[in-house]
Amino acid sequence: MPIPKLFTCDTTAPLSAKRERRKEARPGELLDAALDLFVEKGFAATRAEEVAARAGVSKGTLFLYFQSKEELLKAVVRESISGRFKEWNDEFATFEGTTAEMLRYCMTTWWERVGATRASGIAKLMMSEAGNFPEIAAFYQQEVVRPGQKLIRRIMQRGIDRGEFRAVDLDYAVYSVIAPMIFLILAKHSSGICTDADLPGNAEKYIAAQVDTILHGIGFGAGPPQPETAPSGGRASHKVKSGGGIPSPQAPPPRKDKAKA
Repeated sequence: MPIPKLFTCDTTAPLSAKRERRKEARPGELLDAALDLFVEKGFAATRAEEVAARAGVSKGTLFLYFQSKEELLKAVVRESISGRFKEWNDEFATFEGTTAEMLRYCMTTWWERVGATRASGIAKLMMSEAGNFPEIAAFYQQEVVRPGQKLIRRIMQRGIDRGEFRAVDLDYAVYSVIAPMIFLILAKHSSGICTDADLPGNAEKYIAAQVDTILHGIGFGAGPPQPETAPSGGRASHKVKSGGGIPSPQAPPPRKDKAKA
């Protein structure tokens, strides 16, 4: 007599579902393993079979998802950094604060989402090895460097358009934001060789100081001294004056010598 289906247990269904979930998770597991190994050992020294082994799969399985080690690295960069630019641009499109607040938010958020994570090692990896892999270098320029510069330029242009920042050469001014963030990444991955070892742990204070320095550099009143206009028909003055807005520190009054007894 056949057993009614009501009392049977299909053990294949849960196993099949588990295998399906495992299959869907594999690309992410491979990317995690690749990121760790690329940062630990370098791109050239990392072998595909090592990535597969750390992810718990075979080398053949890795190449089912990624055609080469180069494509694997590109996927790591997209997953960790370049894939976030749309999200960041959308955030800034609806940002309602001042441009100074936007710049501060930009640098702080970048550190929280990239710099303070394992993904920060990608910048160090690119600086040390991309020169040996022109295709990877070109990819990183297109996917990370140029979009990052464009985003910072957009923020600074907003400040200029709103009358919050002086008109500066944005092609080079963007590096006033990029440089301190790269330095912070290098400090994190240099074990305190070039900086205080606790600098990455004080990233919030460091970023606040950099933002303050940048804003006083591009805010109104921070420009180079300008010569005073000579009176009509008079001799030109050699005195200089600073721009308006942020007042320049005043020199203390001359000290009066005490009368000799």
